[in-house]
Amino acid sequence: MTDRSASLAPVTRQMREAREDHLSALATRSADSRGREQEEAPDPYRTEFERDRDRVLHSKAFRRLKHKTQVFINPEGDHIVTRMSHTLQVTQVARAIAVALGLNETLTEAICLAHDCGHTPFGHSGEAVLSEYVEDGEWLHSDQGVRIFSVLEPRNLTWEVLDGIRAHTWRVKPPPHTAEGWVCRFADRIAYLNHDLQDAIRAGVIAPRDVPGDVVKVLGALNGRSWINVMIEAVIDESVSRGKVTMSSEVLLAMRHFREFMFETVYQRPEAEAQAARARGVIRQLVDHLLKHPDQIPDSYRIDEADALTQVLDYVSGMTDRYALNLHDALFRPRGLV
Repeated sequence: MTDRSASLAPVTRQMREAREDHLSALATRSADSRGREQEEAPDPYRTEFERDRDRVLHSKAFRRLKHKTQVFINPEGDHIVTRMSHTLQVTQVARAIAVALGLNETLTEAICLAHDCGHTPFGHSGEAVLSEYVEDGEWLHSDQGVRIFSVLEPRNLTWEVLDGIRAHTWRVKPPPHTAEGWVCRFADRIAYLNHDLQDAIRAGVIAPRDVPGDVVKVLGALNGRSWINVMIEAVIDESVSRGKVTMSSEVLLAMRHFREFMFETVYQRPEAEAQAARARGVIRQLVDHLLKHPDQIPDSYRIDEADALTQVLDYVSGMTDRYALNLHDALFRPRGLV
């Protein structure tokens, strides 16, 4: 019998970094990272981006994603997408693109796993409420994600991962500085449109026949080839052709029409708007209450150097859906009263 243990040998960090020499010229190599805010001794085995991926996975912010909303607020169905399952699907899509383009798969994975860790409870409804309290009128979960890993739950992540978190949202400028950050942008939209469509069909909100014909013409029948595969290949093929991470114009236009359809029929339908209004009311009441009673913010989620409003927004934005609802019930609908 062959002694397989004799063939095992450690794969050191230097060996892993050397493997990156074979990546695309557009790839971000871990040895070329701009580094961390606080300098650290290198790991004997892991590259800098591997360390970041592991730090994100072991964070409390990442664990909370399993009880945060994607579209259906505080869902009870076992198959409804949550912020956690969305994150894992974004990561899978992004890794498929990164590997096919010869980009840094580990950096891509680290960015994608962290990209939504700054999200509020109740999805974008919570984000909209917190924007009411900031001077410039816009509170961004992408900025909060950077704040979480830099201040609230500091992980001393590399500049490239923090940049990818900051710029994963399409309306944020400047855009990502790395090709891997651009991959996360496309993967995020590909993933959420496809899984939100399936959730909406499963919930009976729409039927497959409702999907616009011009979208089906480009992406194919819903019971045919996976739309995710079509979109991934549209990124891969066009990126190779143009020398940068992008998507073919035909599929991009179809995806935009698909997104408009989802907003009209799913995200902004009357039932969803009514549910979102209730969620916004919960968040607003929690923020207002805590501004009057900042002593009720747990010490474990308080940065004393921050102003009172920032402390409240840090606390509320970090809540899961069920935590926010339970705290709201405790404050405004106390049980046990005669």
